[in-house]
Amino acid sequence: MKSVSFNAILSLIKYKVSIAVTFTAITGYLVYTGAFNFHLINLALSVFVLAGGSSALNECQESKYDSLMDRTKNRPIPSGQISSFSSLIISAVFILSGLTLLFSGFGEIPALLGLFNVIWYNLLYTNLKRITAFAVVPGSLVGAIPAMIGWTAAGGYIFESTIVFIAFFLFIWQIPHFWLLMLKYGKEYESAGFPTINQSVNSDNLKKIILAWIVATSFASVMVPLFLVNISLLFILIIIVLNILFVGVFIRLSFGKVTDFNLKRSFISINVYMVLFMILLIIYHIYPGN
Repeated sequence: MKSVSFNAILSLIKYKVSIAVTFTAITGYLVYTGAFNFHLINLALSVFVLAGGSSALNECQESKYDSLMDRTKNRPIPSGQISSFSSLIISAVFILSGLTLLFSGFGEIPALLGLFNVIWYNLLYTNLKRITAFAVVPGSLVGAIPAMIGWTAAGGYIFESTIVFIAFFLFIWQIPHFWLLMLKYGKEYESAGFPTINQSVNSDNLKKIILAWIVATSFASVMVPLFLVNISLLFILIIIVLNILFVGVFIRLSFGKVTDFNLKRSFISINVYMVLFMILLIIYHIYPGN
């Protein structure tokens, strides 16, 4: 096995995505505990390693498709930086290490949730998206589970209404997030053999569909405070203002021309919105009643 550079490994594990996954797990943990502690570091490491292993396995599974798209052809495997065999080894080490850290540090429920996410992402979603353009709907569950991992790692009940609605928000948020990518990269996905929603829906209608999911995402975030304890008026007002601004940005996407709208800015906006909402949840639970 040839030597592999550190940067190639970072790219293989999709470290930016893995950091985002870790952030949602941290949010679930802090929403339950309302305090930072040493166990949070263990959780962050466990989830980051597990998410990185799952991402590396995904790159192994899709390397031949990645080589056909400009967006992904420079990833480590199609560009020759890492062999498929080395990638599988790295993936296995990361996944097993992440699961072991979760189990030893937090017990069977967080570890089982982590295992479920790997199976759902790498066995179901990765294969399903080569069959249907709507694979993103069940696939979005992958983004909701990390918050539940954090919550249960902190000692929370898995079906508590607070974490269920936070997970529901994350689930809904990912669907327009993915379809925005389709507006920009749909032709590349199609050339690589993936079915896309663009093939059955024109750009104008797709923008309206995305707007509908944006409104659903906004509604889901507004519902979350209803399941928090001692909710403050200021917190509710901040959430409402955030959502008005968020939906306003995407009104332009739905009713303007694609060429008149900066899709990159739109994609960034939906990610910033999610991060701000999660930060607000963290602040509220660390400083309740403010």
